[in-house]
Amino acid sequence: MPQFRYKARNHRGDAISGEIEAPNSDSVAVQLLNSGITPVEIKEYTPRQDVLGDLLARLNRRHPTLDDLVLFCRQMYTLTKAGVPIIRGISGLAESTRNVVLAEALDRMRVELESGRELSTAMNQSPRLFSPLMVSMVRVGENTGQLDEAFLKLSSYLELERDTRNRIKAAMRYPTFVLFAIAAAIVIVNIWVIPAFMDVFASFRMELPWQTKLLLATSNFFVDYWPYLLALLLLALGGLRYYLNTPEGKYLWDKKKLGIPLVGSILSRATLGRFARTFAMTTRAGVPLIQTLTVVSRAVDNDYIAEQVLSMRNGIERGDSLTRTAAASAMFTPLVLQMMAVGEETGGVDDMLDEVADFYEREVDYELKGLSQAIEPILLVAVGVLVLMLALGIFLPMWELTSIAKQ
Repeated sequence: MPQFRYKARNHRGDAISGEIEAPNSDSVAVQLLNSGITPVEIKEYTPRQDVLGDLLARLNRRHPTLDDLVLFCRQMYTLTKAGVPIIRGISGLAESTRNVVLAEALDRMRVELESGRELSTAMNQSPRLFSPLMVSMVRVGENTGQLDEAFLKLSSYLELERDTRNRIKAAMRYPTFVLFAIAAAIVIVNIWVIPAFMDVFASFRMELPWQTKLLLATSNFFVDYWPYLLALLLLALGGLRYYLNTPEGKYLWDKKKLGIPLVGSILSRATLGRFARTFAMTTRAGVPLIQTLTVVSRAVDNDYIAEQVLSMRNGIERGDSLTRTAAASAMFTPLVLQMMAVGEETGGVDDMLDEVADFYEREVDYELKGLSQAIEPILLVAVGVLVLMLALGIFLPMWELTSIAKQ
């Protein structure tokens, strides 16, 4: 964003000067006038390049986390409920937030608001930061005069989302650490440990067991080709990351990960719980059903399930009921479909979907508690096989040599 130097006079007539960042000189003048300052001269300038400062600024530019967004919604709820003007509240938040990316987004929002645009429109200018769900909820809050309630509901929703993600990460931390430890152990053993025994085995002058030959062959392969293996691994990871960032790759991964043993069902239930919670919140806020499904499809964070939600929207546009379109998607259990049907008959779809979300969240909690117990035997077997191969490969020749010596 361009930088401007200005000369102005305050309400007492004193001359003042300073620097400000804005899209154009008109925005600078508007900001100064809103602050009670009369601009005299405004000039754009190019600041000196500070390589070290630019590097530190880039390192500090982390994307806002859910904690940052929860805090933002909580602060906006407090400010709007207290009757603080939106522009003043946004300016205060931009100055106080520690996240550089969020602060820049709030500055852009302030400029948009000063230009006469609505808060939801200003938030929509930062789509990577504020999701369509947040923009839709804020727009409904503006239209109904309940902006504070919209931010309160968003903060509660984001807190639930954060807690669910944190529970899944915590449950996956132990098995991930063990798998990395096993991979590191395999590399260390093949490159440093087994080569130390090669001269000893060569001096035996006897036929080595197949387990020992396998270990020696594997170790020789690692020692001779480790640079190529490392390069191949890095290329594979880079290619996989690039492919997963494409629409086709992301869709395929989002579909396949729902079928991963032990973990897939947890991810599926957590995503469907997010769908139900988001659906209930947006319909209760008064968002039209078709628009609700469009917003929800972007909020579930899974391209495969998003496609099923959009197919539900298309079915409703053709005149089908919510329950029939949900059944056609094959995403929900008969119990959940029955709860949706009851909600449609009684006119309380939002309440029923809240119950569905609670149901899925309880299922996720139950499966997360048993995840470690289910994975531990698999990891123990893997470690046991690794230790057994090493023990047989290293100690069998020694045992055979001892037997020959006794004879």
